[in-house]
Amino acid sequence: MKIFIIGIDGYLGWPLALHLRERGHEVSGCDNGLRRQLVQEEGSDSAIPIADIYERAIILGESNIHYNDVMDYKETEAIIKEIMPDAIVHLGEIASAPYSMMSAKHCAFTNINNIVGTLNLLHIMRDICPEAHLLKLGTLGEYGTPNTDIPEGFGMMEYNGRKDVFAFPKAAGSFYHWTKVHDSNNVMFACKIWGLRATDIMQGPVYGTRIKAMGDDPKLCTRFDYDQVWGTVLNRLCAQAVVGHPLTVYGSGDQQRAFLSLEDSIQCMTLALEHPSEGYRVFNQFDKVYSIRELAEVVTSVADSLGLKTHRAKVENPRIEKEEHYYNPECKKLPELGYIPAMSIENTVAQILKDLLKHKDRINLDVLLPDIRWDGSRRQSKMEKL
Repeated sequence: MKIFIIGIDGYLGWPLALHLRERGHEVSGCDNGLRRQLVQEEGSDSAIPIADIYERAIILGESNIHYNDVMDYKETEAIIKEIMPDAIVHLGEIASAPYSMMSAKHCAFTNINNIVGTLNLLHIMRDICPEAHLLKLGTLGEYGTPNTDIPEGFGMMEYNGRKDVFAFPKAAGSFYHWTKVHDSNNVMFACKIWGLRATDIMQGPVYGTRIKAMGDDPKLCTRFDYDQVWGTVLNRLCAQAVVGHPLTVYGSGDQQRAFLSLEDSIQCMTLALEHPSEGYRVFNQFDKVYSIRELAEVVTSVADSLGLKTHRAKVENPRIEKEEHYYNPECKKLPELGYIPAMSIENTVAQILKDLLKHKDRINLDVLLPDIRWDGSRRQSKMEKL
């Protein structure tokens, strides 16, 4: 299968390319290097050294990575017309809630980049490769934390005795998450009116440093972000454990989210690609639900077993969100396709900590505490020992 990955240089894009290539697929993609640039603007960098995009192009094959922005309609159209992929994976978006809440400028840039980029891709697919299957990365954050079970994308609603199926209502918690909601609506509409095929993945936060396809080759490593803007919570907690920084728990720590490892994310996306949709479908993609407090406890326990002394700290929550809530998303479709979690969270955290210990000097303590607040102010959250 010919698979084109938009955002091939990213945390998920690069390991997905390696994994698909190992499975015999013909892999190519594009990236504009934006993630590297935006992370550096925040005074941070990948905790694990990574090859530059030109080295990665050599690894995959000189003509298989295009330095291109999906916002450039004509260039993207020309590349896709040349490749004529069987499937397109869209990972090329700004994926940070704090970044989108930083200022009006950051909010607008996030909205324009994510929504217009997706619209460009949908129109290109309509005109160039309408039979191709689109794998679009969404987020479980689109749903928010409703006081009800969360089905996989659709739910039955009844009004005055009449029943119909609708997309499950969305209640996103940041401007970034709302861009994903708008993307979902646009992808679903394009499938309806143009007959496109798409899988919309509602994925939980991902943690991990590696997948099997990387082996022990340092040139194959993927990036690892840990700062307050770009680092997912479990990755951030692991980085804090390695450098002796308090493990920061926002607010009560009772907020619940659905998580999965990097290995499992790549496994699930591969299953979706190798079992394409016939129309528009939604997958809720995760392994298990944990509270933030539970994650901190896992990291503490595993760190202690490795001889790392840690302690947890309560941090004033910079976000405006429910801290105690019901949370029960459904996840049936991927297990039906064969998804089985690859490793326990404890084993994966141990792997993360061991990998980070080799590069602990690359972790900048100044970017760990949050100062981007949902109320529009820019002040650092107070920290108290637990």
